[in-house]
Amino acid sequence: MENNQSKQKISVVQLDFAQHFLHSGKHKLSLRTSQENLEEAVNLVEALDFEVAYSTIISLKKISPRAVIGKGKIEELKQILHDNEIDVIFVNYQLSPTHQRNLEIDLEVKVIDRTGLILEIFSDRAKTKAGRLQVDLARTLYEQSRLVRTWTHLERQRGGLGKTGGPGERQIELDRRILRDKISSLKKQLSEVEKTRLQHAKKRKDHNIKVVSLVGYTNSGKSTIFNALTNAGTLSKDMLFATLDPLMRKLELPGGQTIILSDTVGFISDLPHELVESFKSTLQEVLDSDLLLHIQDISSSQHVQEKQDVIDVLKSIDAGNMKTINVLNKIDLLDIPSDKIIDQGIRVSALTGEGVDELLSEIEASLELNYKKYTLIVDMNDSKALNYLYKYGRNINILENDENDCLEYKIDVELKKENYNYYLKNVKQ
Repeated sequence: MENNQSKQKISVVQLDFAQHFLHSGKHKLSLRTSQENLEEAVNLVEALDFEVAYSTIISLKKISPRAVIGKGKIEELKQILHDNEIDVIFVNYQLSPTHQRNLEIDLEVKVIDRTGLILEIFSDRAKTKAGRLQVDLARTLYEQSRLVRTWTHLERQRGGLGKTGGPGERQIELDRRILRDKISSLKKQLSEVEKTRLQHAKKRKDHNIKVVSLVGYTNSGKSTIFNALTNAGTLSKDMLFATLDPLMRKLELPGGQTIILSDTVGFISDLPHELVESFKSTLQEVLDSDLLLHIQDISSSQHVQEKQDVIDVLKSIDAGNMKTINVLNKIDLLDIPSDKIIDQGIRVSALTGEGVDELLSEIEASLELNYKKYTLIVDMNDSKALNYLYKYGRNINILENDENDCLEYKIDVELKKENYNYYLKNVKQ
């Protein structure tokens, strides 16, 4: 582990908007306090191994047209940055290109906004080809809106693109062309990745293999639960976005059926639209699932807002109405007994294993895997049997039966094993 002396210093700024501004509809309302937002911002920065040398909350009655923050606050902040020898500042807000550029001019330091930082974290975490392509596309879309340097500027390889600018072509126009060409290339490569994903999804569907996806706020314990269910041994750390690339493993349920469990990327509030756009392929895995497990950190002071943030992201990708099990994780960190939790969901501790068996049973019940198809012969006059099958069975199909001059029905029906056994012992004549 590196010591702090070798880390780059950074300042973290959380903006606190006046209530009249929040209720004007110009800013998203949040259940989090400014202090809680600042704490998450610091965690985001520390996920990239910076040294947070200074953090503060700046109250704003209105947004300055020039640089969001007013002139007086900028001068005060500039002096603090100078005194602490800080040359990078993270503003936990989605800055416009003009605001970001003017802040850099006024503060004389590198300015990173929320979108830029999250993109950098994703870039640092992506390991698979698909993950790297998706992050690269997101960053390029972000660059396109700014045409200013973020972390590392795109290399200008004119010859490689087969185009050179004319004598009068401005650099910004050339940059735009480079970015457009890169976006086009990345989208083409991602379409090939998507074809492979669709082929795998089709095979699973053809073989009637159910897929269950874990979704949740970043650091809610998804990977720990994934490990507890599958013994996969994937990275599980107390860190925002500890894992990024989706991971799939087979999981055998108590009844013996095998399903696929998928661990997806952690969500976060105000997820940059560039990431949602470029991660459509990964997010499509969620839409292709038969069931979602919404993993929630019940011990978090921001649990209610984190839950809503995940629901908002699911709605944005048209997954808001999917069948979902709420999983209340980290009950081992609570000061109250788990049976006193008022939230609806399966109470588990991925760390101790408490509640995992109940979760597996709930997955099995929600997927209705305990139904099996039976072909039964029922006497036409056996109303008791027919009523029982219609009450407890599903997907009932009465077939033609010429063997007994139509004195009996031949019926295809799906029943739970316990209902089928009861039918044989107590109902059938």
